[in-house]
Amino acid sequence: QVQLVESGGGLVQAGGSLRLSCAASGTSFSITTMGWYRQVPGKQRELVATITSGGTTNYADDVKGRFTISSDNAKNTVDLQMISLKPEDTAVYYCYLVYKKVMGTVWYTDNSWGQGTQVTVSA
Repeated sequence: QVQLVESGGGLVQAGGSLRLSCAASGTSFSITTMGWYRQVPGKQRELVATITSGGTTNYADDVKGRFTISSDNAKNTVDLQMISLKPEDTAVYYCYLVYKKVMGTVWYTDNSWGQGTQVTVSA
């Protein structure tokens, strides 16, 4: 019911910057957490950064100080500003959403994944 659309991936030289964006669309939902994960072929998908609806952020150790996650609650969007990119950052980046739906006295949570956007950092 909630769709995520990512943009901003591409090819960049080591030391360069990219900004990823993700927009969530749907009806009757409230965001709990939005974040970014990344995956390299042959490896497990790993968390990059998350941000809660209250603004609390969390980063993987290897991106701290280089990546910044931000969100706009009114627009249901989340961005990932990436600077000082390294070849090791090369991966498919996925937007992730945890959201809540309320109907009457009943509420429940669900999640959604974006389609992924390729980030390639050349040496």
